[in-house]
Amino acid sequence: MTFDKSLLRTVLFAVGVVALVIGIYQTILFNDLAANYWIFMVSMLCWMPLLYWRQQERVAAKVAEEEARLAKQARAKTPAKSTKKRR
Repeated sequence: MTFDKSLLRTVLFAVGVVALVIGIYQTILFNDLAANYWIFMVSMLCWMPLLYWRQQERVAAKVAEEEARLAKQARAKTPAKSTKKRR
């Protein structure tokens, strides 16, 4: 059995959203943000890895794009073989 990272992302996102909604509801209901601060922190704790992984994917995509661009430039600089026959 392999580990599915997309399932982990989905679960973290869902738990983060649910915790945020519950925190907002409890804060409005009891008018006490300090007592519900821990619920908001659970939400942020779930979102932090998601933000980090998203940032790492963007960096990897930029690096791959730059490498592809440099490889294309290197191919363009090499002279093409001529089709003329030498005598």
